[in-house]
Amino acid sequence: MKKIIIALLVLFSGVTIASSSQHLESARVDLNDKESLQRGAKYFVNYCLSCHAAKHLRYSRMAEDLAIPLDMVEENMLFTDAKILEGMTISMNAADGEKWFGVNPPDLSLIARSRGSDWLYTYLKSFYLDESRPFGVNNTVFPDVGMPHVLGELQGIQKPVYKDIDHGDGHIKTVIDDLEVAQPGSMTESEYDEAVNDLVNFITYLGEPAQLQRTQIGWKVLAFIFLLIVIFYFLKKEFWKDIH
Repeated sequence: MKKIIIALLVLFSGVTIASSSQHLESARVDLNDKESLQRGAKYFVNYCLSCHAAKHLRYSRMAEDLAIPLDMVEENMLFTDAKILEGMTISMNAADGEKWFGVNPPDLSLIARSRGSDWLYTYLKSFYLDESRPFGVNNTVFPDVGMPHVLGELQGIQKPVYKDIDHGDGHIKTVIDDLEVAQPGSMTESEYDEAVNDLVNFITYLGEPAQLQRTQIGWKVLAFIFLLIVIFYFLKKEFWKDIH
């Protein structure tokens, strides 16, 4: 039992150290910002949907939630033989995905709920040039990533800036200190940050589309409960007014 407890302490302490050393930038998630969600849907369909499915969300549901006309969705977002009432699937099968990328690209329906919006936001900004990798890029948030930098044409190509850390015992470790642009993309840094935020906003919406309606209904339910409390209070006073 003592060995098990020690092993668990070591395991969880390692997880804590790993988590605390990872700095994540904050995504500005606002599911009430329909324009941001619409832009994010555009980026998702154009840059993500060729490899990553979101099969739990129907195109028609997305159109309704984000106030996008159905004909516009059919004309600009359906690039395969998918139907408007179907989920956002892809034509690439699992075997081909594993062959080309080393692992089958995951469905992104719940990725924001499993990884977190801040993690996604930081991840999409943290690709850098690494000729040793199959696609020529690596990622500071996800080392040895198997995914190409699909947004590279927007952000440009970044290169790492290294620094040496002296641990005091004569051992010096070289680590990545920062990333700087080696080849500009079609967007400025601020424009790319905004585009990534829109994309993360949409992927966060993917994780729970009903949250938009749930939030609206929640306020109505609370208002109804408050009204009932007021009514019941005056009823109580009326029923008990003659009892001392």
